[in-house]
Amino acid sequence: MIRHRRTIWPAFAFPLLVLSAAACRDEAFAGKPGPTSNATTQGDKTVTTQKATFAAGCFWGVELEFSQIPGVLKTTVGYTGGKTKAPTYRDVCNHDTGHAEALLIEFDPAKVSYEKLVEFFFEMHDPTQVNRQGPDVGDQYRTAIFYHSPEQKATAELVKTRLTAAKKFSRPIATQIVPAVEFYDAEDYHQQYFKKRGISRSCHAKP
Repeated sequence: MIRHRRTIWPAFAFPLLVLSAAACRDEAFAGKPGPTSNATTQGDKTVTTQKATFAAGCFWGVELEFSQIPGVLKTTVGYTGGKTKAPTYRDVCNHDTGHAEALLIEFDPAKVSYEKLVEFFFEMHDPTQVNRQGPDVGDQYRTAIFYHSPEQKATAELVKTRLTAAKKFSRPIATQIVPAVEFYDAEDYHQQYFKKRGISRSCHAKP
């Protein structure tokens, strides 16, 4: 049995709900970064969508937070930024793959801009923590923006610089801004983890 770093916070200690991780499975579903833009059908019209990838700690909470934003059409949790091909959750738990728990988003730029998503990313977690988020400790919980284009890189760096200049946080921002690489979908039981269980509050503590 894998010993997880995810910790259950007592309800009396914190206002946000935290659940322990489910047991690791050996299967993983591989995916690739693919093109930055994609055409998808929404009702009776075709919408040109874009991708965004963020890592901000436990991907259950990251997915729940972003899925509630109007204009976010699809979310997929998975692993990216590491060296192991097609890692499983068990592999990532062992801290030897280099992957981060991440969220791949498909969004409609006509309804929500990439800049707004980046701003929300910095708001919904503590970007000053290194290789941890709350009680979850390990490199898979690092804070990172995986950009899919030069424009996304410029936007992410602009927002980070703006927040730093405004002294939004009491400590330096630790968020990595790095190119998007191969993204591996996490096991099915991780997808929409909170939604499947009727949980509407995420495990993310705001800074």
